[in-house]
Amino acid sequence: MNEQRALLKDKAYQELKQLILNWTFMPGTFLSERQLAARFGMSKTPIRSALERLANEGFVTISPQQGVVVREFSLDEIVDLFDIRIALETFVAKKLVGRLDEMYIAKIEENLSGQLETTTNGDYQRATVLDADFHILLCEALGNREILRTMLHLRDKLYRVVYRVLRHNRQRIMSSYEEHRGIADALFSGDGEAAARLIQEHLEWGKQALVTR
Repeated sequence: MNEQRALLKDKAYQELKQLILNWTFMPGTFLSERQLAARFGMSKTPIRSALERLANEGFVTISPQQGVVVREFSLDEIVDLFDIRIALETFVAKKLVGRLDEMYIAKIEENLSGQLETTTNGDYQRATVLDADFHILLCEALGNREILRTMLHLRDKLYRVVYRVLRHNRQRIMSSYEEHRGIADALFSGDGEAAARLIQEHLEWGKQALVTR
């Protein structure tokens, strides 16, 4: 029974978080435990647990006055997220030179092939997933567990902000792919400095696109 309750709580958390990440529940949306329980076909207990977990992660706010509301990330939060990424990922690029093995090169190429497909079919949801996966792959390839842990912790917030960019600017899917291609080519050729510069330019574009909206 305890295992079943735990599975229900996790199911409620995953489904609710996906609705927030994909902007089905927009910032400012009020979330009712009763309505969510009816939507997901479960009691309010796992819903309440999921909402508390999402509040701890910064996706919703819970207050006695307003209830549960989907949060909008502040400009400061967005800037902080991208600044952390710039610091970590430029370091990763420089350290990766000469350390990319054939397995990770193949994984990166597979990821880029998927990105290329999204430039023609306009699948911004898949493009967002592949964008996140590309950056995580570079961190995995380096093998620094603390950097990878940090990036994985940030992943859902990053997904939400990148999804917003690609949903509103489909042309960005192509330019993002081209920038990722350039980063990969620089790494494959052993030019860590160029790869780090390209990553910084890529992330700075994303940051500016969001803070100037």
